[in-house]
Amino acid sequence: MPDVHGVTGTPSFGSTIRADVAVIGGGAIGHGIAWEATRSGRSVVVIDDAPGSGASRAAAGMLAPVNELHYQEEDLLELMLEASVRWPGFAADLAAAAGSDPGYLTTPTLAVGADAADRQSLLDLRAVQLANGLAVEPLTIREARRREPLLSPGIACALDTPADHQVDPRLLVACLRRALAGDAGVAGSGVAGAADGFAVPDKASGLLWRDGAVAGVALEGGGTVLAGETVMANGLHAPELTGLPVDLHLPLRPVHGDILRLAVPVHLRPLVTSTVRGLVRGVPVYIVPRQDGTVVIGATQREDALGRGAVSSAGAVSAGGVYQLLRDAQVLVPAVAELELLECTARARPGTPDNAPLLGRVPLLEEPAGRQPAPGRPGAQGSRHVRGLIIATGFFRHGILLTPAAAAICRELMDGIEDPRWAPFNPGRFSAAPSHLVEAAATPPNTQETA
Repeated sequence: MPDVHGVTGTPSFGSTIRADVAVIGGGAIGHGIAWEATRSGRSVVVIDDAPGSGASRAAAGMLAPVNELHYQEEDLLELMLEASVRWPGFAADLAAAAGSDPGYLTTPTLAVGADAADRQSLLDLRAVQLANGLAVEPLTIREARRREPLLSPGIACALDTPADHQVDPRLLVACLRRALAGDAGVAGSGVAGAADGFAVPDKASGLLWRDGAVAGVALEGGGTVLAGETVMANGLHAPELTGLPVDLHLPLRPVHGDILRLAVPVHLRPLVTSTVRGLVRGVPVYIVPRQDGTVVIGATQREDALGRGAVSSAGAVSAGGVYQLLRDAQVLVPAVAELELLECTARARPGTPDNAPLLGRVPLLEEPAGRQPAPGRPGAQGSRHVRGLIIATGFFRHGILLTPAAAAICRELMDGIEDPRWAPFNPGRFSAAPSHLVEAAATPPNTQETA
């Protein structure tokens, strides 16, 4: 990727970068928000020392609002459907801006059950899907195998979900970075001091405050990013930042998963033409085809880190998880046994107690009428939220799907628009009380105005 400003590496110790928006976290969500902010005319930096290496790297990229509907998670459905509607335009605009394909495919998804119990589970879920107005149509086994000839003839059922699509998350992040670099290179509009005009290859250590509002980010390398808006999109690491509003509780937990990438021999291509989501003895497994002749197999889920640290997004691959994935995938598509195993990856996704994202501004404890804000208390002028701060984390298994919606919501918040539909995802909903204090000494060292 071209270096727009001739700046590479980490900003020098003590240096200051100024932008309209600072996005902490370089996954699909962070880059998507940054690109949307850039398209709105704002100058943007993305702060991450290893962009694209976290959960986004391991994600399968299923855009599946229908099959991702889970019991007692109906509040999330509207957000998933909003994202699904946005995906075609988002992908087309991104491909044009980046000059490359993010791997967005609109082929339908097949939901497949291996035995009678799996069939009943899928039909029970279909009843919930239909009750929510979602299209899921049963196929005969013959019809399913006509579409996907390598499906096992022994499967118990197949359901067609035409609204569930896919994208390649690795290509997606690469395209977003190209688009950001390209936008930064237009008429020299990139951020001075940022690599490629937008990238800050360092870790964020904490939030900076000024006059009761978040004013930017302190970097581990000693530098500072001053910004009018700061977006925390750094997944599991969000609670580790210093300078968070007191009383703000971000209950993120790492949910680890193993994912396999396999090459399909030429004589077996295509192994499948559409995503196959299966249940095998009640255990989910999916097979996602890529345009480069590979497939992704995944769906393990465990809440342990195999000794890698509870808050790390990376993790050790589980031998049992790999065995389970290959075993169950072969039940649905026996030819999986003939594929070449290229890669085994484990990453942790940030989950919340209700499995819904923390998305929006932080609610603020307002002062009673006539009382002046206490020293160090943000929100003068009756603000209902902590000013200058947006949180976008906790996306769990929906991060890739929700990227266009999260980006649009964050851009609207920057524009002063707050859509009541997304109130259930308020990032302060697990806090005992609205946030009201900031940490002392969290003040930018430079007293000049932020960009």
